Amino acid sequence: MDQKQIKEFIAKRVPEGYSLSKIQDMLKEQNVNITFMELRLLASEIEENIWKNREPEETKKPGPESAELSTESDRELPAGDGEEEETPLSEEPEEKGKGKGGITGKTVVELSKIVRPGAVASGTVKFGSGVTAEWILDQTGRLGLDKPTGKPTEQDIREFQMELQKLFA
Repeated sequence: MDQKQIKEFIAKRVPEGYSLSKIQDMLKEQNVNITFMELRLLASEIEENIWKNREPEETKKPGPESAELSTESDRELPAGDGEEEETPLSEEPEEKGKGKGGITGKTVVELSKIVRPGAVASGTVKFGSGVTAEWILDQTGRLGLDKPTGKPTEQDIREFQMELQKLFA
């Protein structure tokens, strides 16, 4: 297998729920020797490309029905138990923002299946204001944002913290 075929194999298996060590075993069965670190780097690279490809689709949807579209698209995504519980609760901040006169969407927090080195958890966030970023929770409990597309508002940060609490509850 060449590098492209290996990436396609990994990209197909990770969403199916296979662990990286199981994927490594599958690759060994196909006579592909790859270290766990190489596999992890390839998987994180693939995941980053998936998020980059997904963001333009979401930005094409703005309009008067953007709040309804985001709610429908959240329901269509394959979600774990934690994300299904999050959907009805996370609509509250959206309603609060509209009541104050500020038109904002819903803050959407997603947990990555692949944990970054030195992190307890990581993932992506799309704030109600439209700013997107990657987030990381380190081993000491510090929360950080990486690669933001802009500066989130104070309301965005409050909603983000509430969504994270719901995610880990």
